[in-house]
Amino acid sequence: MQIIKRNVELRVDDSLMRVYVASPKPTGLYPGILFLSDIYQLGGAMIRLANYLAGCGYVVAAPEIFHRTEPVGLVIEPDDLGRMRGNDNARRTLVADYDTDCRAVIEFLKKESSVSPGQIGTLGFCIGGHLAFRAAFLDEVKATVCCYPTGIPSGKLGKGVADTIERVSEIKGEMLIVLGTLDPHIPENDRQTLTKALENARVSHKTFLYEAEHTFMRDDGYRYDSAAATSAWSEIVAFYLSHLSSQN
Repeated sequence: MQIIKRNVELRVDDSLMRVYVASPKPTGLYPGILFLSDIYQLGGAMIRLANYLAGCGYVVAAPEIFHRTEPVGLVIEPDDLGRMRGNDNARRTLVADYDTDCRAVIEFLKKESSVSPGQIGTLGFCIGGHLAFRAAFLDEVKATVCCYPTGIPSGKLGKGVADTIERVSEIKGEMLIVLGTLDPHIPENDRQTLTKALENARVSHKTFLYEAEHTFMRDDGYRYDSAAATSAWSEIVAFYLSHLSSQN
């Protein structure tokens, strides 16, 4: 379906956080999705992913995750210098601040007139996958998708050590994890640790493994795998259809 695109401004702890919002054009009530980018923020590749999901029938809200350390609207280039800059931003952001930002976007979605009451999900990539995992600790979140989430077993996320792996039992909604078996940032040992933590906490979850590298769903990089990305999207959309409902 066709979509409407806009930017909104949220004030979080005296910092201006720009949020890109893509939503279905037809009038109706749709699930709301907190969309969390990788370290390069909201460049073309991430916007295309957000737009794709919105076109499937979701109100997608994507915040600039480094609004405390970067100017409004800044897109980090996905090259060697950009990777250094993005990782530096990540290291300088408190884990608690990430959590506050996620809460702020979810509160925004809850107040949106086009969002179905009680129908909130999350989707994140790389560091955003870790952030989406943490957002699943919130009671409002019914369905969470984490695409190649980094740093969950080690606690690597921001300034300080994240307690994510110790809090898995707080997740009450459904989880879907998308991983690449060729991803050096999430080696097999980390994949097993994550899976065992979800199993031990009795969290309802699905895990899909692809013979693909890290960030294989970004269509602007050499690691992009169109076949794996297409398959992953089919699983993601089916997952949301099973656990989030529209009212149209």
